[in-house]
Amino acid sequence: MTGIAVLATEDTLKYFGHDPWWVVGLKTLLIFVVLVLLTLFNIWWERRVVARMQHRIGPNVNGPFGLLQSLADGVKLALKEDIIPTAADRAVFILAPIISTTTAFVTFAVIPFGPVVNFFGVETPLQLTDMPVAVLFVMAIASIGIYGIVLGGWSSGSTYSLLGGLRSSAQMISYEVAMGLALVAVFLYAGSMSTSEIVAAQGDLWFGLILAPSFVIYVIAMVGETNRAPFDLPEAEGELVGGFHTEYSSLKFALFFLAEYVNMATVSALATTLFLGGWHAPFWIDHVWPGANEGYWPVLWFFGKLLFFIFFFIWLRGTLPRLRYDQFMAFGWKRLIPVSLVWIVAVATIRAISLEGGIDRSYLLIGIGVLAVLFLVLFFVGERGEEETTAPDGAATTGGFPVPPMPAGGAVRGAARPLTFESRTPVTEPAASTRGAGEEI
Repeated sequence: MTGIAVLATEDTLKYFGHDPWWVVGLKTLLIFVVLVLLTLFNIWWERRVVARMQHRIGPNVNGPFGLLQSLADGVKLALKEDIIPTAADRAVFILAPIISTTTAFVTFAVIPFGPVVNFFGVETPLQLTDMPVAVLFVMAIASIGIYGIVLGGWSSGSTYSLLGGLRSSAQMISYEVAMGLALVAVFLYAGSMSTSEIVAAQGDLWFGLILAPSFVIYVIAMVGETNRAPFDLPEAEGELVGGFHTEYSSLKFALFFLAEYVNMATVSALATTLFLGGWHAPFWIDHVWPGANEGYWPVLWFFGKLLFFIFFFIWLRGTLPRLRYDQFMAFGWKRLIPVSLVWIVAVATIRAISLEGGIDRSYLLIGIGVLAVLFLVLFFVGERGEEETTAPDGAATTGGFPVPPMPAGGAVRGAARPLTFESRTPVTEPAASTRGAGEEI
């Protein structure tokens, strides 16, 4: 398998680096336009789907089916008054949203949309570029995007923005670790880190089926990575106002908003590429229709799978409540990462045995299936025995998180008697309050 992977890598990578400059420029422009239009569509689609879930109608006035509502909102947002706080670091305040948006677009450079086609008379793959470490390139660029969030929160000169930036960056860094570990099994099985080679290795069987634990871990991590519900903890209105972008307005806020939706498309495209066969026809339609994976048809399969993940994001937002921050971080560090490490060891062991010819392919698939079921069971089994205990100060604790005691009877705020019209100063009872006897409120 390793030899086949190396040969396939050479065959796929030989098409890159030889395109004329106008082909490269046209591909770049098309990727930019597609991502912007996809963002406008995803905003409209999210509002419509969530509205249906809540028995509402959603946007349906501007344009056919309300499709132009997102464009109208974007133009309105960009033309609003741009406010920069007095305490803000002006240069960094302006640079932060640019960093987040730029990195979100750059990661699509190595995503394959289809096979080699005739592109205005030039034989070229439907992919801007590729490299032997393309997936690592995506992870590195995504890590740079965290700087935009950190700098945006810090440069605002606001405590709320700073706390939101710290929470968001800690969340993204934590779940990037789990995301990276989930991809190691894909690298071991494909024998390459090139996105085009990984897609080619899934011609017979998708990695999302034979590497199910990695797929589940990646899906959970990508939701946490993009700060989407139920993991949108930096935007907890009761705690941190709007999170790291509290002080942003107008076009700069629109850039952060654009980066969020482009990142949703990026992690969805990466999941499609690494686990669902990329641009290959779903349900093995190519066995019935030989031309399903030729020409520009694969673009349709690719975007169909991508929109499936986008719908998954929307479904989660309309269904699940927001998690508590300590539960969310503990889940990432105590569950996702340990399970990922054990799964990597299991996959590496099975892979080594199969390459040495010590195990048949059918037994290999059965073993991987059994391990997948086992790890899924271990993954979803929660900690048992977390009964409510009482702290020394009388506060109840559940799972180590302190819960303040409920008020009992009249022992709150001095057990004060109701005010009367004759005297507006409540009279306190000495033994019923933590305040001093006769102390006025």
